[in-house]
Amino acid sequence: MGWLGWAVASAVFAALTAILAKVGVAGVDSNLATAVRTCVVLVFTWVMVWLNPAAGGLSGLSGRNWGFLVLSGIATGLSWLCYFRALQLGPASRVAPIDKLSVALVIVLATLVLGERMTWAKGIGGLLIVAGAVVIALER
Repeated sequence: MGWLGWAVASAVFAALTAILAKVGVAGVDSNLATAVRTCVVLVFTWVMVWLNPAAGGLSGLSGRNWGFLVLSGIATGLSWLCYFRALQLGPASRVAPIDKLSVALVIVLATLVLGERMTWAKGIGGLLIVAGAVVIALER
């Protein structure tokens, strides 16, 4: 399966995540709910590494890999804490689209930080994502 198939699968699982998390966070502290989810993700991903010998080992990671993966993990943790709190306070159908503003931010940051080429398609697509999120957020 190529990148597009994996990306579509990611979107499907992200949608399921929002719905399952909305139900799971009801009546509990959002930070506790995030911690439980994180533990499940931790165990699940280490099992996947263990089942895939091609993944190599920790010795294959450079200092640069470690640094950026740790920073990415911190950003993920902060994102999840904020997301679960937002789900606890608001409807999933409005929280998730706002969360997906990250797509537009990635387009901008990939251009500025990674040097990826900005195209009309990416620019217009990003603006449409922003417009859609704003329309949903302002719904009464």
